Amino acid sequence: MRFLCLHGGGTSAAIFRSQTASFRSKLDSSFSFDFVDAPYPTTPAAGIELFYPPPYYTFYRGTGVSVLRAAHNWLRELLDRDGPYDGVLLFSQGCALISSFLMYHQAETPHLPLPFKVAIFICGGVPLSVVEDLGVHVSAEARELDARTSKQLKQRASAVATATPGTDYWIDVDERVFDPSAPIDPSNVFGLDFTQIKKPLISIPTVHIYGGKDPRFPSSVQLAHFCDSSMRRTYDHGGGHDVPRTKEVSETIAGLVRWSASMSEFGED
Repeated sequence: MRFLCLHGGGTSAAIFRSQTASFRSKLDSSFSFDFVDAPYPTTPAAGIELFYPPPYYTFYRGTGVSVLRAAHNWLRELLDRDGPYDGVLLFSQGCALISSFLMYHQAETPHLPLPFKVAIFICGGVPLSVVEDLGVHVSAEARELDARTSKQLKQRASAVATATPGTDYWIDVDERVFDPSAPIDPSNVFGLDFTQIKKPLISIPTVHIYGGKDPRFPSSVQLAHFCDSSMRRTYDHGGGHDVPRTKEVSETIAGLVRWSASMSEFGED
């Protein structure tokens, strides 16, 4: 099972390799992981320079649909050159790149097979501009929450610089705008009404790993709802916008990777 692995913005392939080493060590040799740097050099993601040296990269500069569509062209060239891949393993900006790519592929060329059998999303969502471009109504509530949680992510991640040892810098009760333990109402998933969406925008098996302390938790949950619920697994690792390395978390994620592989085999029958 060969995975293409795409990192978060302001990090690198080497950093993502380190972030995922704990759970990957629990998988056998039938799994291989190809970590690829994004095409553009950039500044480090908030707080990342305290743990990892440069260089740092981004898959796209700026925001909006046109920027993402240009990044999709880079991805197609990569797949033509280095593919095929069975699945994708993604973090943050890597999730945005691949989820948008899969949605446009399924919407615009439904007669062609998707280039991946499975997708594993870690702490990431799909940009609201993309789903709106695909005909999904995006409420003012969803826009406001998206902007606010993006700002909070930068603030919380930057807090590591001044945090004392042992402090959980992902927690700020006064800032939190959601309850990760609250039941999800399909008619209002952080401002999006999924009862009006008649079919999944991503129809391959997916795994969605996120942290209840991550300010961007709502975006991760929204992405999960855009995927086929009959072929979807979700897991709250209990942390923030990161990949905890505890034994319990690592074993659980490794199990989800194995589940994705079993689903890809099922899809071939």
